[in-house]
Amino acid sequence: MKILGIETSCDETGIALYDGKANRILFEALYSQAEKHNLYGGVVPELAARDHINRLLPLLKNTMKESCLEMREIDAIAFTNGPGLRGPLMVGAGFANSLSYALDIPVIPVHHMEAHLLMAKYEADKLPYPFVSLLVSGGHTLIVKVLSPNEYNVIGQTKDDAVGEAFDKTAKLLKLGYPGGPEIERRALLAKGKHNFSFPRPMIDSKDLNFSFSGLKTSVLYKVNELSEKEDLSDDAVNDIAFEFQNAAIDCLIRKSLKACEIEESKFLVLSGGVAANKYLRNELEKHKGAINLYYPDQKHCTDNGLMIAFAGFQKITNQSKDFRIDVAPRWSLENVK
Repeated sequence: MKILGIETSCDETGIALYDGKANRILFEALYSQAEKHNLYGGVVPELAARDHINRLLPLLKNTMKESCLEMREIDAIAFTNGPGLRGPLMVGAGFANSLSYALDIPVIPVHHMEAHLLMAKYEADKLPYPFVSLLVSGGHTLIVKVLSPNEYNVIGQTKDDAVGEAFDKTAKLLKLGYPGGPEIERRALLAKGKHNFSFPRPMIDSKDLNFSFSGLKTSVLYKVNELSEKEDLSDDAVNDIAFEFQNAAIDCLIRKSLKACEIEESKFLVLSGGVAANKYLRNELEKHKGAINLYYPDQKHCTDNGLMIAFAGFQKITNQSKDFRIDVAPRWSLENVK
């Protein structure tokens, strides 16, 4: 069964053709708008939606050409139905629905975070259910117990900012550009430890599995203001701030993830979402592989892409989910997925 996946939840236009029976990618294409939005320090929803309109058809035509397939050979279309930005979601939903009508094939709405969750299964098919997932992105920070492709229990979440949002806002404070995550990681590698910065690890010792990152972000703001007043915000200082911020944020993620595995008596931890591309986070979790079995997608499939939508769509077809809506849901809890 050949599934066309369409991703337009935010600022990346993703198209992929996936053969479910063979479990292989036929072709995938991705266009990132990061450079466009860097001018504004973050995503501008209206600009993102307009750019998706311009990119979808050329990407689809290229995908069909490179895969050497005809449109009539597509069996179903999966698209991101939410959560995300309403305008970009509407563009993808309209495009997918129009294609499904023209080709007379099923259209499958996919929860964006569910697609991130399931990507580890694409590369590790033998990963058993249930498992625990740390799902971290620009808009979400969740710990999820995954019972099946349609059944999820959120057992921990951020009480304020998502960790990816905290990375982006910290990068903006340090004037590092957008997207902030890769820049923070890059500058942290350059740190020389000349400054003895120490930032808080909010809620790291709390009894629950929840997170908080607003206080950490505020601590960075105070330190940046303090150094700016002294005209001492040098490149070395920026690097050291990036290093300590990243350490603090990732300490919290790891502590709560391991605690979740202990509480749920799970030996299987899946790292997913855009922040899962962070090499420092991966390396720190790898240190615990004796206690847990760790899974994560390759780096290019951690961030938004069309393959994860196609793969999740195939799971929903094969698991006979019948909730095939074509409206969009900018706010949509994982626990309401059916």
